[in-house]
Formats: sequence, structure tokens, C-alpha cells
Amino acid sequence: MTSLVHVDGLAGTVLSDGWWAASGGDVVAVVEPATGKTLAQVGVAAASDVTAAATLAARAQQAWGGLPPADRAAVLRRAAGVLEEHQAEVVQWLIREGGAVRAKAETEIADTVEELLQAAALPTQPHGQVLSAGPGRSSLARRVPLGVVGVISPWNVPLLLAMRSVAPALALGNAVILKPDVRTPVSGGLVVARLFEEAGLPKDVLHVLPGNAVAGAALTANPIVTMVSFTGSTAVGREVGAAAGRRLKRVSLELGGNNALIVLDDAGVEAAAAAGAFASFFHQGQICMAAGRHIVHASVAEVYVQRLVEEARRLTVGDPWTDRVDLGPVIDGRQLERIHGIVRDSVAAGAELRWGGAPDGPFYPPTVLTGVTREMPAFTEEIFGPVAPVVVVRDDDEAVAVAVANDTEYGLVAAVRTGSIERGLRVADRLRTGMIHVNDQTINHQAVVPFGGFGASGNGARHGAQFAWDSYTQWQWITTQDDESA
Repeated sequence: MTSLVHVDGLAGTVLSDGWWAASGGDVVAVVEPATGKTLAQVGVAAASDVTAAATLAARAQQAWGGLPPADRAAVLRRAAGVLEEHQAEVVQWLIREGGAVRAKAETEIADTVEELLQAAALPTQPHGQVLSAGPGRSSLARRVPLGVVGVISPWNVPLLLAMRSVAPALALGNAVILKPDVRTPVSGGLVVARLFEEAGLPKDVLHVLPGNAVAGAALTANPIVTMVSFTGSTAVGREVGAAAGRRLKRVSLELGGNNALIVLDDAGVEAAAAAGAFASFFHQGQICMAAGRHIVHASVAEVYVQRLVEEARRLTVGDPWTDRVDLGPVIDGRQLERIHGIVRDSVAAGAELRWGGAPDGPFYPPTVLTGVTREMPAFTEEIFGPVAPVVVVRDDDEAVAVAVANDTEYGLVAAVRTGSIERGLRVADRLRTGMIHVNDQTINHQAVVPFGGFGASGNGARHGAQFAWDSYTQWQWITTQDDESA
């Protein structure tokens, strides 16, 4: 089996104009975060690359959108097959380029395959409705493609979070310009390009332009790009939303979270702590759904903390490519220093460090903080690192009604641990988040659900299966009447 991505040929190239070509910007080194080793050299898109790609994509979209729906679906299914065939190679890139442990990389690929297959089912679904009309008249409402969709994707789950937008946008007849993060341009971008290239996607329907803020701004500003799907930080999302709004451009924002895992006094503490550890430490906490605040009833708090510390102590940290470890490296030094700064400042403000808190090169250990109050950075900020801040409350009312759980601008996901589903649902009814899991942890993903948040976690757009119709098509109303003289 031949390789999917040829590293030796990557230097200075992007996929645009239907083939691999030199970018108009600089060349960036793809760095392995665990070792600092350069894995490849990839071209960074300039604003001129975005302009050229948009023009080509708009021309190609007309033919692509006009294909029989079954033909578009077949391309998506073939792309899923190519990914399954090359799983071992893509796993390597997810581990080495993004710092994922093997289990996370394999799960990401399985979820990406499911995204492709669910997207492949979209084109053959009903495209509209027959509306009421008078005698001799017909009235139809149908979904039509937007045109050219821009996708700006992040580094933390690079393949899945790119494909979650790219696949349904293509399936519903749009052309796509994908701008992956320059820290993961291979697994988050060039792999996507090669999958669709091998699947037989027509020329110029997909352009992959790894880039920084310059390319992102150009994509948002370009008048040909009718919609931007952005996944990333809330701070950058606000800028993307503002720029798109000035141009009356549709925008889908899937942003950060400061998610609460609430442990009630009737919960099984050992199971709750295991769930809490996974929710805070999985992928080094670099997941928008990670549990950023453990809100625990006072009567079980100390036992919960003891169990949480035990979970943290048994986890191994190291290079996920060479060793079997539970946590890999933080993506880069800037992010590591930000994590450590939040921990350091919270401890200085009175929090107690119960475990961890000492970085070792690019690695940050699973860390448990207690005595956390609502004024500390560990409570107020999205940490995006392997840190579990514990906040103690007296009862359900303090956990929710007094706004401990809801005391955040974010509203992505929450979890409730309890011995009573009925009680858990009563708490859930009072939480202001887009997703809630009772007796689970906060990190959950399925390709068929309406994934998204409230408030600073997003603008109400949703990813997932049939919900993609709302994001990547628009309604068109058509009427006819028998009498042309009317």
C-alpha cells in the first residue's frame, strides 16, 4: 500500500487549483511537540492564495452542486474507505504532529469515518417541501447550496474538527476552502486533501490552505466566500463573527468552554472521580468539552478529591510515539506557560495544590486543585490543560441556583453525577449549556447529534448529521402558475 501523504514533497506546497502547488506565503516547520523534531515543511497560504482559491472554487461549485446527489454521496463514502485503508499512517501523524496518545488518535479516526458516512447520507435526503397554493399554482421551498464555504479548523482534534464541517458542506453541494491551523497542517489539512483526491473529488471543489491569521482574515473578508465555519477560541471567534457580520456573511462559531462536572451527594464517588479524571485529563485537557470545574457537594468532597488524586497519580506522562502513556505533550511552549500561569496564580490566591502542577519540558502532569473559589483564574478561565479545579458547594441550589455552575460566560457542556436520574434531570433543567450528560462525563461526541453551545461557546449553529442542512444550505422559494397571463 502506497503512502497517503508524501512528506518529502510537502515543502512550501498547498493544495489549490486542483494540484499541489507552491504557496504565496512562508514555509512553516511541522514540529513534533514531544521532541521538538521537525517532521515536515509546509507552505503557509498568503491572502493572494485565498483570493485565487475562492475564484476557482466558485467556478467548480456550479458543476459539483449540479451533480446527481448519489454521485456526491459516493465521493464521501470513498473518502471514508480511503481513511480506513490508511488508518495506521494517519494515526502516526495525529500522535507525532498533535501530541495525541494512540487511543485518542484511533478514536478520532473512527469518529471522522462516521462523519464522512453520515455526510454521505445527506444528499439523498429530501431537499425541500411542497407548500400550500391556490388552484393552478404550485409553491415549493427547497434547500440550495450556499456556494463557497470557508472552514477554519483548530489543532487539538485536527482531522475530526476539520471534517465535521468539510464533509457536510461538500455533500450538500458546496465548494470548500479549508484553512487548518499551522501547528497541525498535515493531520488537519493535507490528509483531508489527499483523502478527497483519492476519492475522486473533482478539481477545485476543495482547496486546503494551511495558514495563520492573515489567511483567516482573507477568507472571512472574501466576498465570494458566502459562509465561514470556525472552530477555535472564543477570543478569535468574536473577531471572525464581527468580520463576517460586517459583510452580512453566514458564520458558524464553535468556541471554547468552561465546563462543569457536578457531583451530588448521592453519587457513586469512585465512579464519579474516574469520570472526572477522564474529563479533565484526556488529551492533556486540550478539548473544548473538558471538565474545567468540578463542583462537588461538601459531604462527599474530600473522598472525591482523594479518589481524583489517586486517578491523577496513576496516569503516566511522556512521548506517545515511543512510549505507552496516558498523557502526551502540550501542543507548544506558549500553551504550557498559560496552563502553568493559571495554576500558579490560583495557588497564590489561596488554592491548594493536591497533585501535579510541575511542568517537565513539554509535558504537564495531571493536576488537582482544591479550595478553588469563584474569583480564581482556575474557576474563571478556560484552562485548556490537564487541570481539575474542585469547588465545594453545600447543596444543589448552591451548585446551580446560586450560579456556581452557571457563573461563566461559556455554555458548551455540563455533566451531573447522581444516584437518581430524576434528580439529575432536575439539575440539568437549570443548567445553561448546549449539551448535558447525566451520569457520564463532559467529553462526548457523536456525528448524529446537534453539537454546539450557548453564550461564549458559540452562536447557536449546530454540527451533526441532519442539523448540517441549517448550516450549509439556504432556503429558496419557487412558485409556478398554469395561466401565464395572470
